[in-house]
Amino acid sequence: MKAPVSAALKRIKPSPTIAMTIKARALKAEGKDIISLSVGEPDFDTPDNIKEAGIRAIREGKTKYTDTDGIPELKDAIVAKFKRENGLDYKRSQINVSPGGKAVIFSAFISTLDMGDEVAIPAPFWVSYPDIAALCGATPVPVMTTLEDGFKMKPEGLRAALTSRTKWLILNSPSNPSGAAYTESELAALAEVLMDFPNVWVLSDDMYEHLVFGDFKFTTIAQVEPRLYPRTLTMNGLSKTYAMTGWRVGYAGGPEDLIKNMANVMSQSTMHASSMSQWAGVEALNGPQDFIPRFKKSFERRRDLVVSMLNQAQGIKCPTPEGAFYVYPSCAGVIGRKTPAGKVIATDEDFIVALLEAEGVAAVHGSAFGLAPNFRVSYATSNALLEDACIRIQRFCASLS
Repeated sequence: MKAPVSAALKRIKPSPTIAMTIKARALKAEGKDIISLSVGEPDFDTPDNIKEAGIRAIREGKTKYTDTDGIPELKDAIVAKFKRENGLDYKRSQINVSPGGKAVIFSAFISTLDMGDEVAIPAPFWVSYPDIAALCGATPVPVMTTLEDGFKMKPEGLRAALTSRTKWLILNSPSNPSGAAYTESELAALAEVLMDFPNVWVLSDDMYEHLVFGDFKFTTIAQVEPRLYPRTLTMNGLSKTYAMTGWRVGYAGGPEDLIKNMANVMSQSTMHASSMSQWAGVEALNGPQDFIPRFKKSFERRRDLVVSMLNQAQGIKCPTPEGAFYVYPSCAGVIGRKTPAGKVIATDEDFIVALLEAEGVAAVHGSAFGLAPNFRVSYATSNALLEDACIRIQRFCASLS
């Protein structure tokens, strides 16, 4: 007997980034020579002091249920972090801790969205944003950007996308997949538009906050425009900065009533993040931060290597992003060309499938992120592998006729 499928499930699709990562792992398990540039996680290990805090929590018996949306000690560490790094004042009752960033978004959206509501999402976007909105009954509305504008939303584009039905705007800076990050003045210009739409809430996804390069200064929108503070959920997590993807800890600060409603959702869905992970999170936020500049410098060198080498591939144009650990090159120059086997590259998905088959390099097609023809490359791996992968991409592009 076939399992029934709900209307909600029919509104979403499996994550393309996870699908490509699984496919690359399967090919590697078969003995194929695969370089995966599809996964969005740091290759660095979790710092030892954080690991020891998690182990210590286990040894001390801190393995029981916790408060639904976070232990007080972790909430206090998050309150201190927001004040110290972002100039944002929150109380413990304004903090949510969830098992990962996706769970933060889901709880916020399921507690606020109804059928017919809209969620404005700048494209290219993280693949989960529109699907979570759709799962919660809302309509995702892409706000298109261009490579020429650095994949950053312009005020006029935002204004055109907002309607009386818009409930949320998602603002991800630095961005997954493009690495684009908004300056303080760019955020201020967007905030001016939002002041004309008082019913629109803002989800500020700051997951890549510490991974900005050169002289770029990170700011978050509630910091730039305090008038938006009462309707902004400022989200972050431990996955990227602290190399803690598998620990599953996301967090957010926002209005007390929203945080309470999110906790109600969690009480009937995910419950809390792992107790041991939460104690490790206390150490991550309160402990030494000296490894962050080292991580950042490594990512910056990798970014420069990948941008330089991809721009030497025929038909590829790769801008230099401000942050995160992704590049989002255009492959428009190879569309319409043929592989040596005679297959026409008609889309960016055709390009990355043919690249994987011919050269064993796994990336993710841009249409999955809402803006094509592009592809996303994660440079969260070693310089040697990145150089090898880029040489393979150059070779593949040169083979097209």
